[in-house]
Amino acid sequence: MNVGHLQTVFREEGLDEWAALLPQQIAAGLDTSRFGDLPRWQAVLDALPPASRADVRLNQAAITITATANFTSQQQQALRQQLKGLMPWRKGPYDIQGVHIDTEWRSDMKWERIRGHIRSLQNRLVLDIGCGNGYHCWRMLGDGARRVIGIDPSPLFMQQFQAVKHFAGDYPVDLLPLGVEQLPDNMAAFDTVFSMGVLYHRRSPLDHLYQLNGCLRSGGELVLETLVVEGDEHIVLVPRDRYAQMRNVWFIPSPQAMLLWLERCGFNDVRLVDVNQTRMEEQRATEWMVYDSLKDFLQSDNPDLTAEGYPAPRRAVFLATRP
Repeated sequence: MNVGHLQTVFREEGLDEWAALLPQQIAAGLDTSRFGDLPRWQAVLDALPPASRADVRLNQAAITITATANFTSQQQQALRQQLKGLMPWRKGPYDIQGVHIDTEWRSDMKWERIRGHIRSLQNRLVLDIGCGNGYHCWRMLGDGARRVIGIDPSPLFMQQFQAVKHFAGDYPVDLLPLGVEQLPDNMAAFDTVFSMGVLYHRRSPLDHLYQLNGCLRSGGELVLETLVVEGDEHIVLVPRDRYAQMRNVWFIPSPQAMLLWLERCGFNDVRLVDVNQTRMEEQRATEWMVYDSLKDFLQSDNPDLTAEGYPAPRRAVFLATRP
């Protein structure tokens, strides 16, 4: 990662304060004393075959990258084994040089539910918080964004993103190994901010909403996706311990409560545009993610309940505007 180049890009986009923080933030996010697998993942990246000019297709279910020089079947098999060295692959799918990466999540399904509701991304500066390996960042770019910046604290996801970008080439999309708490306050710079699958992991969801508001320029759009439960504006589920086998789930509001939270945190034009119960066709174990997945998190005799007896995961999408 060329930190100096990133700093230049950030300053061009009016992100001067963030640009000054980047060297320290990235060094901390890629600290091998904290993440012992980093040298192994970096070795995978270093061993990838040289990339030639590629045909890159971003507006389809699988982000597809195909070199103008065809790979042989032997090269494809070698590449498959290399990319499997970056497992588990959770967000996708991808098709890289003929190697299909069948990720745990069919993230394209979520994107198709969202993209018809949001404002056009044409020529917009976009921030994607908790972006995983950057699948949706690529889709945002494919839908016309001027530049997309994704953040996620998992260094594995960043290495997966770098593997994809190695073959795709120099596109205006970057992923940083940062948590949301490391964002500068009140940047007021982004035309669109996405927070998908993040809110319920925050111990203080209202503080998260205020932070999202501060990232947006006046008139900018928030796209927020989160777990919800049924009920009126007074209903919020606080799991006793785990929710769907996840320990770090703190607050799951009803859609009406979520709308109220957004209004209380200073957003305008707040609305609910989609509610969808997560199905096993969308989240499942594959050869690229061989660990437990959705079916293991639900009751075997009643898939409408989690293993703990809570309502099964339902995800809602909310849109809102910074005044």
